[in-house]
Amino acid sequence: MTDTPRTPDQPGTEAQQATTEKQGLAPYDVVLLLGFGGPEGPDEVMPFLRRVTAGRGIPDERLAEVGSHYDHFGGRSPINDQNRALIAALRGELDSRGITTPIVWGNRNSAPFIDDAFRAMHADGHRRVVALTTSAYSSYSSCRQYRENLADAAATVAEEGIELSVDKVAQYAPRPGFAAANLDELVRSLRALDGAPDHEIALLFVTHSIPEAMDDTSGPGDGEGNLYRRQHLALASELAQEAGTLLGRELTGELVFCSRSGPPTVPWLEPDVNDRLRELAAEGVRTAVVAPIGFVSDHMEVVYDLDTEAQQTADELGLRLVRVPTVGTSPVFVSDLADALLERAAEARGEPVPQFEGRRPSVCEPGCCPNLRQARPALCGSD
Repeated sequence: MTDTPRTPDQPGTEAQQATTEKQGLAPYDVVLLLGFGGPEGPDEVMPFLRRVTAGRGIPDERLAEVGSHYDHFGGRSPINDQNRALIAALRGELDSRGITTPIVWGNRNSAPFIDDAFRAMHADGHRRVVALTTSAYSSYSSCRQYRENLADAAATVAEEGIELSVDKVAQYAPRPGFAAANLDELVRSLRALDGAPDHEIALLFVTHSIPEAMDDTSGPGDGEGNLYRRQHLALASELAQEAGTLLGRELTGELVFCSRSGPPTVPWLEPDVNDRLRELAAEGVRTAVVAPIGFVSDHMEVVYDLDTEAQQTADELGLRLVRVPTVGTSPVFVSDLADALLERAAEARGEPVPQFEGRRPSVCEPGCCPNLRQARPALCGSD
């Protein structure tokens, strides 16, 4: 883990920002908010899960088990409503800066699908797209797979004579604004602990588990790998240090995982949050503060895996579980997304942009976060 806070380079930053905002999002004429998608009713659950797991040979019986999680929420995922709220917040932020570039929404696994978004953009006269995903980190499933889906959609609409130029905003987990928004939520939750002694508090930073092989190959092909885990560890370390300093507490954070799937013979990142809660209770911990830094909104992996399953585990153990909110539509987060869009446009114009520790290139490097099942075309990369 790194203890170095990530802040933009100071020299010229204000001047760069002023120039960037004056130019707006040119040369792009439309923003694509690219989401994962989710079912909006019970009849959409199984089709959605089949799309998510296509090509993996998972039987419907197993999908039905996963689908039962949605029964707790009326057969409906909260993710699409959260994307609608994010689009509205981002629209307001861009408007406040005098930027009128439209925002179109496209999902990987549910309506509105990416190819339909491309058709709508083209029909409205748009030709240059800048895509912003709702996934912050670097791995196959959280970055390159989105790029593959962009390539699939582009190929589909190309058969209809529709051509668009598509670029993508870099993964934004290392951005200072993402850290600041997570810190705000963490500090607010910690302030509510009513003087609980530090030695009885466990600070758990949670993200989605992925196969170890996927983590090992995350990052550029000539890199050291494990970028997915390293990005989380860097943010977790920074947040624990900053929150401890602000509150005058001795806080030791650790990274844990949720939402493991796949056969038990395939190793995934551990420890699972529920397993760690059991260990901590045996060690004398009385309060677990769970911060889902791997997610940008309270979708199913949060409201079921944490608010339902982890809460049940904590109740069984007699632990108090304090769940920190995700960044959602935090003004700090939304403002930083607008900055990221403006900086991507500046890059496309050949202009300099602020640098910070961990910043990822907007055009993915060769071999970055490879598909370990099969080689597939992907947009927004150098290979």
